[in-house]
Amino acid sequence: MKKWTGLLIGTHVFAPLPLALLIFAYFTNKLTVNPVQAATQRLGDTALVMLILSLACTPVNTLIGLPEVIRLRRPLGLYAFFYETLHILAYVGWDYSFHFNEIGSQLSGKPYLIVGMAALAILVPLAITSSDYWKKRLGKGWKRLHRFVYLSAVLAVLHLALIIKGSLFRLAGDIAKPLTAGIVLAVLLFMRIPPVRRILSNVRFLRRSRRIAAIEQRNSNQFHTDKTQLDGVKKLKRK
Repeated sequence: MKKWTGLLIGTHVFAPLPLALLIFAYFTNKLTVNPVQAATQRLGDTALVMLILSLACTPVNTLIGLPEVIRLRRPLGLYAFFYETLHILAYVGWDYSFHFNEIGSQLSGKPYLIVGMAALAILVPLAITSSDYWKKRLGKGWKRLHRFVYLSAVLAVLHLALIIKGSLFRLAGDIAKPLTAGIVLAVLLFMRIPPVRRILSNVRFLRRSRRIAAIEQRNSNQFHTDKTQLDGVKKLKRK
């Protein structure tokens, strides 16, 4: 039976909020003068945030020893796929009314479209095989397959970098979002390198051991203090 922790409940409560706020903004005419573009961008940004959060679960557990966050990887990854699908549908359906010939004619001049669609294409088999059934059926191949999520995340950041008005390589223009996302993703991927992960685990274990030792020493000191006071009381009573 699935155990619902506070973190898991919070994930399912807060993850749909960006979509709810987007729908509210649309019906209250607060999506700027270009609602299609604003909605598409917000859906894409949310998808990237969800994807990065799903990748952050393992490093967080490695750093602070919080195994509950591991259970958030699947729902966060599925929410990332959900928002990425809405992002593509908003562009293809809302912006271009499913005129695929017109979209296809722009692919050569807009490489960010190819990169973005590739990022989504990678997530499709990962979302389909995310259940325990597929995990058991695919065996060791399941883990190898789901490592492609790293490539999808890199492509998503590249998609964002290509679509901005500016140059990420020259550090000019509106580069705050792709630069931040790229740095965070790079740190998370670095922390997943086996030697780095082992070092972080050892540091966490050492800190935990020192904390336990400090608590035990404090309790021991308190015990000796209480014993000394008790002995003093007994001596007074004898007198």
